[in-house]
Amino acid sequence: MIRIVLADDHDIVRSGLRGIIDETDIEVVGEANSGKSVLALVENHQPDLVILDVRMPDGDGLQALGRIKSDFPNIPVLMLSTYDNPTFIARAAALGANGYVLKSENRDGLLNAIRRAASGDLLWTREEMRRVSSALAAVPSNDAEVPLTKREGEVLQKIALGLTNREIAKALEISYETVKEHVQHILRKVGVSDRTQAAVWAVRKGIV
Repeated sequence: MIRIVLADDHDIVRSGLRGIIDETDIEVVGEANSGKSVLALVENHQPDLVILDVRMPDGDGLQALGRIKSDFPNIPVLMLSTYDNPTFIARAAALGANGYVLKSENRDGLLNAIRRAASGDLLWTREEMRRVSSALAAVPSNDAEVPLTKREGEVLQKIALGLTNREIAKALEISYETVKEHVQHILRKVGVSDRTQAAVWAVRKGIV
């Protein structure tokens, strides 16, 4: 049996996944509804695979991915998401996920992804790798300090979480135009050309 820990904040998604894997060679040994609670399950069960939702409360899935790969580098992780978001995909690859599967994937595709990831395979498509390679290649690799202001650091964290400018403005209670200005300052200071590259830089620097 392939033993998995499943983390998703929606009960209906977890129930649906259990239904998909019912009577297969895959067994759910632990379930979590937040990024924070999944870590204890991984430590307790030492599963063959962790399936993580990208967006969850109390520590998102990508933050949990970073912790899991730091503490348990040999346990494969498969990201599950509603969002075909290049920032999420680049962060997942940079943090060591085995793949990124959309929730719209069909049953056979999901089961195949679970089995391959559990065996250690990398599931990245050519297009995903093109996106990620482009982002990684463009990110400065030097350790020079970048003088971000406190607010720019807050905006960068939100960018790395995949939020849009309007979502950042609402979260930080500042204007949309102010967010746009901060984003431009961040890109210039970091030395990158887009938000995905900025998110990868933030991962490398341990900001997220």
